[in-house]
Amino acid sequence: MAARATLHCLTGCAIGEVLGMVVGTALGWGNAPTMVLAIALAFLFGYSLTLRGVLGAGVGFRTAVRIALAADTLSIAVMELIDNGVVAFWPGALDAHLSDALFWVSLAVSLALAFVVTTPVNRWMISRGKGHALIH
Repeated sequence: MAARATLHCLTGCAIGEVLGMVVGTALGWGNAPTMVLAIALAFLFGYSLTLRGVLGAGVGFRTAVRIALAADTLSIAVMELIDNGVVAFWPGALDAHLSDALFWVSLAVSLALAFVVTTPVNRWMISRGKGHALIH
């Protein structure tokens, strides 16, 4: 269950993270605004995927928002901390362009590491009736 919850979280985070990094890099933004955009989009897409599922189960919008916030906030935050930390500390990754293999490799590796670190966090939350346990 924890791995599924983390994979769900990773999907939303990856969509937002990649989109934010691509947009910021393509527009020639600096590192800080690009990372802020990527993090904001990761939270937006992460919450949106959960909202879609909860709303699809017939839950009202206000309740669905509360469930999504409770289920995903810590998971997304940990994932973004690891993901952006890896990219920030990887030599040259922040300065790589969309056409550079380093851009894509560092992003893929950072997301994979974020999954590995976030899975135990989700397992811990689920074991305490928190996080994705609220959804399932």
